[in-house]
Amino acid sequence: MKRSFSVRNIAVCGVCIALCYILPLALHPFELGTALSPMHIPVLLCGLVCGGGYGLVCGIAGPILSYLLSGMPAPPYLFTMIPELAVYGLASGLLMKLVRTRFTIADLYISLLSAMVLGRIVGGVVKVLFYTGGQAYGLSMWVSAYFISTLPGIICHIILLPLLYLTLSKAKLIPCRYPKGATHG
Repeated sequence: MKRSFSVRNIAVCGVCIALCYILPLALHPFELGTALSPMHIPVLLCGLVCGGGYGLVCGIAGPILSYLLSGMPAPPYLFTMIPELAVYGLASGLLMKLVRTRFTIADLYISLLSAMVLGRIVGGVVKVLFYTGGQAYGLSMWVSAYFISTLPGIICHIILLPLLYLTLSKAKLIPCRYPKGATHG
């Protein structure tokens, strides 16, 4: 039976939770926080590398730690970010476990893009339920908030996260997805 907890996964999850605090602090002075969605990077990476359970923990603990230490994200955003990030971490990890195309890069993109869409849907649903901006939170607001204003972040995540995963794998810091002789694409 495979162990569900490993020191490596716990350490990676801890580093990713810390990055949820560090990356926004580094980017917000340059007003890049909203555009690049820096907290999403470690959560998605944690799910891809460690699995859904760790990604879920990172998606919940990361924004809470960031809020406790820096006051960011502010409470209205915090309450919508936690479910969104939790879904990113959970979905990216579960999908990496389930998707087996025999091509690591295809597995990564299917898992990553699906998790990004699922997280944005959950974030939008939470905003519909709890939006307090004085008007109804509709489809155009959701598309603007989750796709248009964050387009630089989406592009960054699509490029950066597979590169990080493949680099960690090549450096043997995470297990090779497919054994020797299999297609690694």
